[in-house]
Amino acid sequence: MIITLKDGSKKEYAEPKSVIDIASDISEGLARVACAGEVDGEVVDLRTVVDKDCELNILTFDSEGGQGAFRHTTSHIMAQAIKRLYPDVKLAIGPSIADGFYYDVDSDTPFTAEDLEKIEGEMKKIVKEALPITRFTKPRQEAIDYFKEKNEPYKVELIEDLPEDAEISFYQQGEFVDLCAGPHLMTTKPVKAFKLTSLAGAYWRGNEKNKMLTRIYGTSYTKKADLEEYLTRMEEAKKRDHRKLGKELGLFMMREEGPGFPFFLPKGMVLKNTLLDYWREIHNKAGYVEISTPIMLSRHLWETSGHWDHYKENMYTTVIDETDFAIKPMNCPGGILVYQSEPRSYRDLPIRMGELGLVHRHEKSGQLHGLMRVRCFTQDDAHIFMMPEQIRDEIKGVAKLIDEVYQLFGFKYHVELSTRPEDSMGSDEDWEMATDALRGALEDLGLPYVVNEGDGAFYGPKIDFHLEDSIGRTWQCGTIQLDFQLPLRFNCEYIGADGEKHRPIMIHRVAFGSIERFIGILIEHFAGAFPTWLAPVQVKVLPISDKHMEYGKKVLETLKEAGIRAEIDTRAEKIGYKIREARLQKIPYMLIVGAKEEEEGKVSVRSRFAGDEGAKDLGAFIESIKEEIKARVMRETEVVEEK
Repeated sequence: MIITLKDGSKKEYAEPKSVIDIASDISEGLARVACAGEVDGEVVDLRTVVDKDCELNILTFDSEGGQGAFRHTTSHIMAQAIKRLYPDVKLAIGPSIADGFYYDVDSDTPFTAEDLEKIEGEMKKIVKEALPITRFTKPRQEAIDYFKEKNEPYKVELIEDLPEDAEISFYQQGEFVDLCAGPHLMTTKPVKAFKLTSLAGAYWRGNEKNKMLTRIYGTSYTKKADLEEYLTRMEEAKKRDHRKLGKELGLFMMREEGPGFPFFLPKGMVLKNTLLDYWREIHNKAGYVEISTPIMLSRHLWETSGHWDHYKENMYTTVIDETDFAIKPMNCPGGILVYQSEPRSYRDLPIRMGELGLVHRHEKSGQLHGLMRVRCFTQDDAHIFMMPEQIRDEIKGVAKLIDEVYQLFGFKYHVELSTRPEDSMGSDEDWEMATDALRGALEDLGLPYVVNEGDGAFYGPKIDFHLEDSIGRTWQCGTIQLDFQLPLRFNCEYIGADGEKHRPIMIHRVAFGSIERFIGILIEHFAGAFPTWLAPVQVKVLPISDKHMEYGKKVLETLKEAGIRAEIDTRAEKIGYKIREARLQKIPYMLIVGAKEEEEGKVSVRSRFAGDEGAKDLGAFIESIKEEIKARVMRETEVVEEK
């Protein structure tokens, strides 16, 4: 058999070989750091025997698949430690996830932080034991009997739900045996750097009707330095938590009376409206018209769009005059009705319709998370109706607009092309044409991308933009979805140059995604210290004493007349205290006014960016800050904030 390696080189073998044996043949050093294999694009266990021609990639910890196998092994080490320390605990599932792993367990006694330390200690012993990890299979009934005897009901249920012909595989390390499909490392020895990070509740199989289990989260790395860097980043993330900063800065709140439905407070509304003003400005320049469609529409519309069949479990519904209605989870069907409101000609196309539409989607309560995962949000939607020959240019135009937005906020990003999912509608030809159009536009722009197989929308393929924030986390925000299906289902038409009726093609796209979620990302990206143009309060006037209050109020009035968002601190506090308070509120500029400033008609400027900027003429300060706001300048915060 001929094995083609990642670099294009080939290896030839006369007999079948395992992935780890091939890795050893390539290099003993590679075999030592190998975590998994990838055979013809599929991630496999190192023990997998290769018996035919294929493309093989040996996965190390530097790859997503390698990290998954490494951390999956760590979850088994944790489960083994738990069973050694707490034999009566029952095990559920323990997968690897982005940045780590977890294991769901059923324990009569709640786990504590002290328990996590004990478990970590036992895990270290298991790693030192360098236990070989072996894989074996059992017949279905034998597997069920095995876990019944071990009193592991969750494992029994998992096996019983597998297809009758499924291969039931097990992994063993020392005395510990777990039901698992893999992949795993060859021994426990390489797992040197790990940390159990948190405890949470999780319903068995994500169903609220099932028992609440304990979920133990952790992460692991091949090097202690990498683990420490990750933990430092997580500590920084805690400080930047948008839920904490949102409360401290008076931006938004969540209430029990509306779980998943955010309340924006006055300063939060300033932030939100400033973002929306920017959205309207760039869309107006890019040739979009703005529309608004109803929040609730009748069932037949959602049946026509396909949402009733494909998305109903996420929709809120009601009955009006004996007719089913649904609150919109998406804006597109309403946008199509606007398109159909008058005859369209090829001369009208492309039509770019933008909508800041409030949508509602039912999310499980356990998935709600501040502004990042909510049940109602404003989608900065746009729908573009066009002819086939306009597809590439329109996709490129959208990609450039999204790039402009992310560049403004200082976000790096990467692009994914998501292809046809299993639950989809439409012909193979339409899907192929749509996917090729997206791929072609990306290649025209020279944008690097990765293919995300099977993750498209049910009506068409899409391009997703994953932005990276200031501490290295990625967020999926912008998306471009090409849709041949909805114009067909709604019988949309335009009159072509030939005088005949033709079907338009549709793009769905967002730049921010969810405005609420984007605000949450911005809060954490800037740690609440927004650039001046975006800050809810741009200037704080700080009179040194009550004697200078009148002058301070005049300064405030002048600032407001110039269109600058300003406040004054009228409290009878020392100036040092007022400055510290303004810093904690992340105010970009403080204007300190006392006897000297009043006498000279000036202000003493302190900024978040350069500290003491000295005395300035008020008019000159106003001109400079107006220019900064107009240009949406991103000044770096240079001064360490006082505690």
